[in-house]
Amino acid sequence: MIELNAYFESLNSEVYASKDSWGITQVGRLIDFHSEGSFPEVKFAEIAIFNVPEYEGSKNISISNYCKIRASFYQLHQDEIPRVVDLGTLKLMPTRKESFNLIQDVCAALLHDGIIPIIIGGGHDVSYAVYKAYASLEKYITLTSVDKSFDIGMEKDNLASYSHLGKMISHKPSHLFHYVNLGYQSYFVSPVAAEMLQSINFDIVRLGDLKVNFQEVEPVMRNTDFLSFDISAIQYAYAHANVYSSPNGLNGEEACKIMRYAGLSDKLTAVGLFEYNQQLDDSNQTAQLMAQMLWYFIDGYKMRKQELNPNLKNCIKYTVAFEDGKNEIVFYKSQSSGRWWMGVPFKKEGEKQLQNYYVACSYRDYEVANQGEIPERWLKTYNKFI
Repeated sequence: MIELNAYFESLNSEVYASKDSWGITQVGRLIDFHSEGSFPEVKFAEIAIFNVPEYEGSKNISISNYCKIRASFYQLHQDEIPRVVDLGTLKLMPTRKESFNLIQDVCAALLHDGIIPIIIGGGHDVSYAVYKAYASLEKYITLTSVDKSFDIGMEKDNLASYSHLGKMISHKPSHLFHYVNLGYQSYFVSPVAAEMLQSINFDIVRLGDLKVNFQEVEPVMRNTDFLSFDISAIQYAYAHANVYSSPNGLNGEEACKIMRYAGLSDKLTAVGLFEYNQQLDDSNQTAQLMAQMLWYFIDGYKMRKQELNPNLKNCIKYTVAFEDGKNEIVFYKSQSSGRWWMGVPFKKEGEKQLQNYYVACSYRDYEVANQGEIPERWLKTYNKFI
């Protein structure tokens, strides 16, 4: 691993000035954080938190490296937590390109060692550096973005909060296996962009549909490698510390539920919370909400089932045959967790026999198949292998 301590500033002493008064179950007492003269032991960590004050591509700004979220997060209680370290604040480099390269290198080092980076941004375009970290490790990923818009931008646009997804899609060679948008609001997106994303077998979920079928977030997260959460997807009433906030969006409870589902996912290996503008957080309400979102992620992480793929010996197998007599979909339900998967057949290069790619799904997908329709989740995955 690279020498991480050289790239981070320690926490502001105000965050831990009262540490002697913390209870034994408060987060600040349970994690190892970067204080002056003491860098946390990263080698055996499971989760590494750090903030990135990089806002050049965003209208949100930061004039201080002090992150208010920590003061709220450290006060919360947990009975026990995994091995979590707080690395502090990433030191920005002289140029934006160098800063993004550093973010990429830090995330790649953590990912390589099986440590989940939780990045507190910074502009949403910091996601691009995290994506390139996966690409540098030759990992093909599913990116799920919680965002009120798609951030595709125009081809000629520089990398920015409104264009970073477009840069990921056009990056060569591509390591973006799948993309999911959760919570987009129709009046913020072009119908042409929506049609384009669907035409390349990506998934986009409108805010209204998300709220009606919120349990469908669970299989989405089980298929996700990197969760990129733009705080502007949350209603202004719950998270006003963001210049892009609007009256509609997720509420605080729904944001926390998404984070808990993310924590539960055995596949998910990186999280980013972006566009927090603490200059606007005069009441600390957004900081408190984001602290609780982190709490819910860790709470979910503690209950991971080690079910990255279905254990076929521990699953009930359901085969749904279609009327044409030629096609069928095989579903698997875990007897221990009740989770569902679908098998999507594909052929590996150089092999004659079909293999199964297992896609996390829901009981709802099984019901759709029983009604004679191919679940959209299955079809889009199948099309990627054609």
